[in-house]
Amino acid sequence: MPAAAFWRAWSIWAVSAAATATALGYTALHPLPASLASQAGSPANRAVAVVFIGVFATVGALLAWKRPGNPIGWLLSATGVAYAVGASNVLLAHFPRTLTLAKWLGWIWLLGLGLCVFVVLLFPSGSLPSRRWRPVAWAAGAGLAGWVLGNAFAPAIFTGSPSEQNPVGVTGPAGAIFKIMAFGGMLLIAATGLAAVLSLGFRYRRARTAERAQLKWLVYAGAVIVAAALATIPIASSNLQNAIISGALALVPVAIGIAILKYRLYDIDRVISRTVSYAIVTGVLVGIYAGLVLLANQVLGLRTPVAVAAATLAAAALFNPVRRRVQHVVDRRFNRARYDADKTVAAFAARLKDAVDLDAVQADLTGVVHQALEPAHVSVWISHRG
Repeated sequence: MPAAAFWRAWSIWAVSAAATATALGYTALHPLPASLASQAGSPANRAVAVVFIGVFATVGALLAWKRPGNPIGWLLSATGVAYAVGASNVLLAHFPRTLTLAKWLGWIWLLGLGLCVFVVLLFPSGSLPSRRWRPVAWAAGAGLAGWVLGNAFAPAIFTGSPSEQNPVGVTGPAGAIFKIMAFGGMLLIAATGLAAVLSLGFRYRRARTAERAQLKWLVYAGAVIVAAALATIPIASSNLQNAIISGALALVPVAIGIAILKYRLYDIDRVISRTVSYAIVTGVLVGIYAGLVLLANQVLGLRTPVAVAAATLAAAALFNPVRRRVQHVVDRRFNRARYDADKTVAAFAARLKDAVDLDAVQADLTGVVHQALEPAHVSVWISHRG
C-alpha cells in the first residue's frame, strides 16, 4: 500500500508540474500576440501561479503518500491539478485549433477553489466533525457541481474582467438555467465554506491537546491571509496585491501539511507569539521613527538627512529592549503553555535543591512533566548501581 500510494501521489504531482512548466515555459519563449495577451496574464501573475500550484501539488502529494487514508492530501493534489489545467490554457492559446478550448478552460480553477471547502470541513482527521455535518458536506458537493456545470455551459465566462463569451455556452432559456446553476452553486459554496470554518470551532471545543495544536496551524494561516488582505488595501499596484494575497494563501497547504504530519506540531504557540510580538515591535518602532523625524524637523529645525539618521539610530537602539519587553508580555498571553512550563520547571529545579526523598522527587517529577507537557504516559526508570 505505501508503494502504491507513493506512485499515485507523485504521479499526480508530476502531471501538475509538467502541465504548468510546459505551458508557462513555452509562453516565455513564444509570447502570445497582443490580441491574446489576456490569456497569458502578467509575468507577476504567472510567477504567483507557479508558487501557488507548486505548493498545493507538493503538499498534497506528500500527504497523500504519507497519510493515504486521509482524503485531505488527495483533495490538495486535485486542487493543484485543477489550477495546473487552468494554467495550461496559456499553451493551448498559441494554436488556432485549440484556442476555443483555451478560452473555455478559463473557469476550471473554480473546481480547485471549491475543493478547499472540503479540505477545511475534513481537517485535520479526514472525517466530518460528527454526523450532523453530513448535510453540509452534501450541500457543498451540490454547490460545487452546480458551480462547475453552470460556469462550463453558461453564455459567458465570469472568471475574467470583462467577461468573455463562452465558446461552448448555451443560449436561450437553457443558458439562463446554467447561469442560475452557477449563481446558486456559488452561494452554496460560500455558505458551506462559512459552515466549514465554523466547524473548526466545534472541533476545537471537543479536541484534545494534539488536535488543538493542529487546528491552531490552520487558524494561524487564515489570520495571515486576513492580515495580508488588510495590508494590501493602500497598495495601488494590483500585481503586488495579487502577489501578497496569493503568497499568504499558499501558506494554507503548508500549515495543513505541518499539522497532519505533526512536524514540530507544538511550535505553533511559539510561531504565533513571535508573529504577534514582531508585528507590535514593528508598529511601535515605526511610530517612534516617524515621531522623531517630525520632532527633529518641526521643533528642533534639523535638516531632513540629520533627522532621518538620528531617528534611525534611536529606533535601532530601542529595538532589542522593546522586543524583549513585548515578547515577555506576548508570551504570557499567546504562548501561555511555554511560559507556564518554564515557570513550572524553574520551580521544580528550586525544590530539587532541598529534596532528599527519592520517592518524593519521582512523584514531583512526574507531576511536573504532566503539568508542563501533558503527555499520554510518563515512565521513570531509576538505575540502582552499587
